[in-house]
Amino acid sequence: MGPHLIFQRFYRWLKSRLRTVDATDTRYALAEACLIGILSAIAALILKQGVGWLGGKRVALANQFGAIWVLPLGGLILGSMAGWLIETLSPTATGGGMTQVKAALARYPVPLSLRVALVKLIGTILVLGGGLTLGRRAPTVHIGAALAAQLSSWVPTSPEHRRQMIAAGAAAGLAAGFTTPIAGVLFVIEELMRDVSGLTLETAIVASFTGAVVSQILQSSTFNFPSSLLDLPDIAFSASEIPFYLLLGILAGILGALFNRGLLLSVKIQKYLNLPLSWRIGLMGMASGLIIAILPPFFRDNTGLRIDLVQGELEWSRILLAFVAHFFLTILAYSANTPGGLFGPALVLGSALGYLVGDFEELLTGTGTETTYALAGMGAFFTAVVRVPVTAIVFVFELNTNFNIVLPLMVTCAVSYIVAESVSKGSLYEHMLKARGIYINEGATGQDFLSKLTASEVMQSQVETLSSDFTLDDVLQAMSASSHRGFPVLAEGQLVGIVTQTDLAKLKKVPGYTPLWEFMTRKPITVQAEASLSDVLYLLNRYQLSRLPVTEGHKLVGIITRTDIIRIEANQLQGDDTTINEVVPDPSYIAYQTRAPLVGVGRILLPLTNINTATSLFKISAAIAEQQNQEIECLQVIKIPKHSDPAQTTVITQQSRQLLQRAERLGRQHQISVHTQIRVAHDRAQAILDTIRERHINLIVLEWNPDKKTPGSVFGPVIDILIRRATCELVIVKLGKEKEAYPQTLDKDTTWLIPIAGGPNAKRAMELLPGLTQLYTRPRSPIIWLCQVFSPHKPTPDYQSLEAKAQQLKEQLERPVIPLPIRSQSVTDAIVHLAESESCDVVMLGVSKEGLLAQVMQGNIPKTIAQQVKSTMILVRGKLDN
Repeated sequence: MGPHLIFQRFYRWLKSRLRTVDATDTRYALAEACLIGILSAIAALILKQGVGWLGGKRVALANQFGAIWVLPLGGLILGSMAGWLIETLSPTATGGGMTQVKAALARYPVPLSLRVALVKLIGTILVLGGGLTLGRRAPTVHIGAALAAQLSSWVPTSPEHRRQMIAAGAAAGLAAGFTTPIAGVLFVIEELMRDVSGLTLETAIVASFTGAVVSQILQSSTFNFPSSLLDLPDIAFSASEIPFYLLLGILAGILGALFNRGLLLSVKIQKYLNLPLSWRIGLMGMASGLIIAILPPFFRDNTGLRIDLVQGELEWSRILLAFVAHFFLTILAYSANTPGGLFGPALVLGSALGYLVGDFEELLTGTGTETTYALAGMGAFFTAVVRVPVTAIVFVFELNTNFNIVLPLMVTCAVSYIVAESVSKGSLYEHMLKARGIYINEGATGQDFLSKLTASEVMQSQVETLSSDFTLDDVLQAMSASSHRGFPVLAEGQLVGIVTQTDLAKLKKVPGYTPLWEFMTRKPITVQAEASLSDVLYLLNRYQLSRLPVTEGHKLVGIITRTDIIRIEANQLQGDDTTINEVVPDPSYIAYQTRAPLVGVGRILLPLTNINTATSLFKISAAIAEQQNQEIECLQVIKIPKHSDPAQTTVITQQSRQLLQRAERLGRQHQISVHTQIRVAHDRAQAILDTIRERHINLIVLEWNPDKKTPGSVFGPVIDILIRRATCELVIVKLGKEKEAYPQTLDKDTTWLIPIAGGPNAKRAMELLPGLTQLYTRPRSPIIWLCQVFSPHKPTPDYQSLEAKAQQLKEQLERPVIPLPIRSQSVTDAIVHLAESESCDVVMLGVSKEGLLAQVMQGNIPKTIAQQVKSTMILVRGKLDN
């Protein structure tokens, strides 16, 4: 077993140990970030040791056999080898790597993998060991990002998680290269992403910190010179030096902008020549070696030269020569898409420029601190090249940790940035991406419509499910009667598996009584309701699925299919931004909320408006919740004027909180989980619809007060909208007028009248009876009248069917149930007369959406009954189809 396979298995084991429900669990993400930091530090160490060993061999051979032969030949051979390796194994490993990482973070399909990291590592060692004047820190950023992408691909989760890990890898790579963890994170924010709205920075911080610490332990982060080098003496700043720091900033800005223009021009020329990569890098290596061989001997050792430039060990004439030579040699090397970076050269050039300005000040005034100018020059030139002033300031400060350098850095970096943007606008990496045909809109990064939508906004909330105690015959019968090819499997309301036609096709000569749990797919791949649609699509493609159950914890709240996503994409192409759930222009705002344990298989929404009837309505909801093992979500809506912003309007919530706290106490008495929330909204109905969608409500209990009349409405504007648009079940309650509170009305020997006319809603109304009848506190059983109105013109009414339903209900409730057939031309008159003559305390109707609204022209039977009957009315409307 190879090390690659061993590490992959270890990584999967680590994730399986840390994962609980969500694949992107915070503990797992932070553990992965630590691992990324460690690997980035190890890669930085290997890169440092490899470049140092190979570069040392090159210098030794040059001293032994003559620089004029060894340096050009070495640059040609090693550069050609690096180019061939990259062309053959991983073309993405070219250049410094910043453009690839930036494009990947902008969601462009740029390959990042272990292969890219290894090829980049070897290629960088070859070209830098061959004498090309580039840095190794940008490659460590690319390598860190590639390693992070590989880790994420071994145990895939989602595109956003992968993007987050790539950002963490980039930060860790820079931190491992320089031991600057803060600058590593800032560079990711300031240059590579700029939009961090979807990024969790904790992982980038952890990866950067780990990379810096491990790198320091391994001694792999030194700047090709002793780690104490930047602890330079005599760092000071005075106001009289400001003009010279301004001069330094201006020079750095101009020269940095010209440096970038030279790079871009050289890249265009190389692209025009259209030579193979191995030839390009080899020829540039040979040219660099030839130029260095002609220059004074101290140029042959890149490491020693950089030490001398940063420490100021050279005379000003040699510093100037080194600056000019490095300036053009770096452009020459980088233009061939050589695997090397600009961070090191930019810092060295900035240091040299700073010493020159410091020498100039000393020449004019006889005073000055050259070391301060050198450090300030580092930040200024780095800013002009990369256009990240904040990162540059923090970066150089972290290298030196002397507060005296902060003010000079701020002055020079700010001026350098302004001047550089005036001379040549835009980041070097942005221009190089555009040259490759990649245009990144910083303001729109990550804002595609698939990322804006969540699974709960697109899913089908009405799901056909199977019970885990089904047999194969039951499953075959369910599938033959349905158009769906797969069904979630529930056990006690919890998702335990999924069964598809593919599962059935695998069965051979299996008896029909085989339990479902033996052939279903257990622990299916699911997606959380708040997951973005891009994550859903990724999981569908990654695991070759056609549907994904949508869950909240272990509770199934919907299902999403490829067809749903295709429909959304088609709407987007047609300019229609709506989803299957209606999107509201003025969303409500949650001003207060409490959460109880998620222990129920469903959720009942109880909007509370009247403090006098709140307890009665809660007990009705609690009766249903106890019967069906559901939770209760209590809602208070505070209306505000249309011109006010719900999220910015100050409201008084004290009274609402007291009412919700009373509901929580009642929940504890009934041992029911009670969630509460206060919403601020322009429209009460819309706030309720928002809650239904966001909290995955199964049933809503609404109070109807017929005394509050609104012209043009049936039950009132709020209830009418909910009847029309709420997809969950509705239970509309009109409390009786005899008593102020519903429980007192039922706290006596009562009579219930249940008119039925067939259909699913009447059936659903009777299913709620077992729970509602538990509201009785007297030992004597209530009387239930099961009534059906027949037309007097019908010759043979089906009385037997009514009697059978009454007998079935009697056995279920263990209470007296009396069948009562009535012949009447008017259903309304018959029910109202019976309710009054028998002094019925509760009348319960099962009605459809059409029965509640579309019949208004015919007098609206349910509304008429509810208005004329003085007792308590309960109207039940089942779920609507999506």
